Amino acid sequence: MSLRPHGFRLAAVSIIVAVSISGHAPVVAMGPDNRGMQDLTGWVDPFIGTRPGDVDMGTGGGAGNNFPGADVPFGMVQWSPDTVTPQHGGYYYDDNRIKGFSLTHLSGAGCDTYQDVPFMPFVGAIGPSPATTPDAYYATFTHAHEKAVPGRYQVDLDSGVRVELTATQRTGAGRFTYPTGSSATLLMNAAGSIQGTDDAQVTIGDNYVDGHVHSGKFCGTNSFYTLFYHAEFDQPFAESGTWNGNSVGTDTSAAGTQVGAYVTFDTRRSATVNVRIGLSFVSLDGAKANLDAENPGHAFEEVADAAHESWNARLNRIRVTGGTDDERTIFYTALYHALLQPNVFSDVDGSYAGFDKQIHATDPAHPIYTNFSGWDIYRSEVQLLALIAPREAADIARTMVTFAREGGAWDRWTVANDYTGVMNGDPYHSIVSSVYAFGATDFDAEQALDLMVKGASVPGVNSQGYEERPGLAAYLMLGYVPDAAADTLEYTTADFAIAQFARRLGNEAIHDAFMRRAQNWRKLFNPATGYLQPRHVDGCFAATFDPADPTGYVEGNGAQYTWMVPFNYRTLIEDLGGAAAVNARLDTFFTKLNAGTHEPYAFLGNEPTLETPWIYNYSGAPYKAQGIVDRVRREIWKAAPGGLVGNDDLGEMSSWLVWAAMGLYPEVPGRAELVIGSPMFTGVTIDRPNGPPIVLNAPNAASGTPYVTALRVNGQPWTKPWLPESFVITGGTLDFTLSATPDPAWGADPADVPPSFTDGSGSD
Repeated sequence: MSLRPHGFRLAAVSIIVAVSISGHAPVVAMGPDNRGMQDLTGWVDPFIGTRPGDVDMGTGGGAGNNFPGADVPFGMVQWSPDTVTPQHGGYYYDDNRIKGFSLTHLSGAGCDTYQDVPFMPFVGAIGPSPATTPDAYYATFTHAHEKAVPGRYQVDLDSGVRVELTATQRTGAGRFTYPTGSSATLLMNAAGSIQGTDDAQVTIGDNYVDGHVHSGKFCGTNSFYTLFYHAEFDQPFAESGTWNGNSVGTDTSAAGTQVGAYVTFDTRRSATVNVRIGLSFVSLDGAKANLDAENPGHAFEEVADAAHESWNARLNRIRVTGGTDDERTIFYTALYHALLQPNVFSDVDGSYAGFDKQIHATDPAHPIYTNFSGWDIYRSEVQLLALIAPREAADIARTMVTFAREGGAWDRWTVANDYTGVMNGDPYHSIVSSVYAFGATDFDAEQALDLMVKGASVPGVNSQGYEERPGLAAYLMLGYVPDAAADTLEYTTADFAIAQFARRLGNEAIHDAFMRRAQNWRKLFNPATGYLQPRHVDGCFAATFDPADPTGYVEGNGAQYTWMVPFNYRTLIEDLGGAAAVNARLDTFFTKLNAGTHEPYAFLGNEPTLETPWIYNYSGAPYKAQGIVDRVRREIWKAAPGGLVGNDDLGEMSSWLVWAAMGLYPEVPGRAELVIGSPMFTGVTIDRPNGPPIVLNAPNAASGTPYVTALRVNGQPWTKPWLPESFVITGGTLDFTLSATPDPAWGADPADVPPSFTDGSGSD
């Protein structure tokens, strides 16, 4: 295995055992009794997604918006560098100026928030206030002196300071090495959150700094959170003080909207300064308790080793053989990105800040989570999490139910413990239904269903002024949201998910009612144009229609949204003129793979068309799906900083690549059938905590052989281009025969197409 770019050289890993510093059972590293675990972190390049991979399509930039810093799977802390040039993940690869190392980040979002309490080492004495002259304190660096692997980040700044960062679930550990004999200063910008602060407070002790910050405003919304922090250093401060706006002094505390602390160290005593930081969204005492529980004084290397092993345990849930170095790097980096978020939100004792703005307690064994990019992750990420991290997936669903109960409505895109309402639709219903279908069922499903039905049936706003389904009254009356095709299609997808969830719980009445609602997508079909279009309140369509026009759609257009009926392709294909007509139309659609929102082609750097390649499986041409997915894997995804062509959206785009590389995809939200493509690797083993493994064998898999000519499932010939839900539960083995030549016959029998769900279908 070659060393990956910017990585650390890792020691042999045959006998290492990680300490328990996360409040959970110890993570055991690779060893002879650990089922052949490999050290897979070397295949992860955290810098992928930190440079634009394409032009800005107007949907949040043309970059993945990922960050390279230190964290653990689902961790509360993401300690990462922020560059002077803004990018939503905090780090722009082509900028050589770091303005700070902040403690919290979103991975791949199309808007800014967090980036709280940046730390900045500085060689020299503090001069003008960092609040008013931040350019005086940034540091330059080169990528040649920067390294990142899962759980650890390091950079040698041109100032001579080495910065090393690592993390546990709720804490960060930093090591700052200053030039010997220099004036060593560390700035902590308490009010430095990327969206500014409404209130911040900082207090300095002999060897600690703590306080809180009140920030938020994700995507320009009126959303907020309060974060508490407590940082303990391994040596006393030589000097210290605070700033407040223009004023810099020796006060030991400050409060306001432009405040921070500075401390200095005597490098004659030690040139290396270690710091341990606890975070909490509950209280300062919670931050201290989290620090005491997860990192009561472990050495930096011990914490970093434990973070490394926690990542290896997760990455080894999917082991591949074959493939090129670049393909493995792309795959394992995508898997890494898919496991960064959602994030643990509750403290070690179970305390958490609720959606009702009160402090509550949960069972510490079932943490509360946050940072749900619902509009994005319902499509394929939560299904991946339910497959390989079912405990966390169930706790994520449990959290969504809890927040809906406390707040009185389901959110669409949660940051911390507040509604943002970003994006459209009602995606949490699809998320909860999907994880349940994939076997992550350890939450109160009956309560979830009750809250789903209420949220999807009662128009209006909750006590906080948030509206779960804008246009719901019209949708209930007309069967569509006037002039909003995207809203209508998102609601029908959510209604389908509710119906499937209800059936799993034995409630046929709710199933039938919501299946009738799910088929409302047909009310948007205009036979005169052959597209799903916005419809006016009077029932008429616009007199003219351009399928490339995004009006009435969200981050897409009519050509793209017409395919967004994943649960009933049979009827859609019939409406569009049959399989031959649909195949020809799809062929044209995939002329471009990342066309943006103003052309009538695929936009696979964004979510609304992620399901489209596999529609060929429903129209009798699975070989075309295999070819298109292979093109996407080769042409869109790169093992380079610009390797993502659109926002990663908290791991959704990365989860798509993980599924596509394995040759499978969860096409229908709320269901667990898997449509079949072709694997990118000669072997894939999915080890699942709550079920038998899934094994894929494709001995001749390679870049030039993406076409399936034969498949055996558990040793028996298989001609269907899909797998039933039972396969996800029972596991099994898939043996692929692949070729460089398309096989139009395999999977083409109309009797073998994946299921469509036509219950409740009807035309206007």
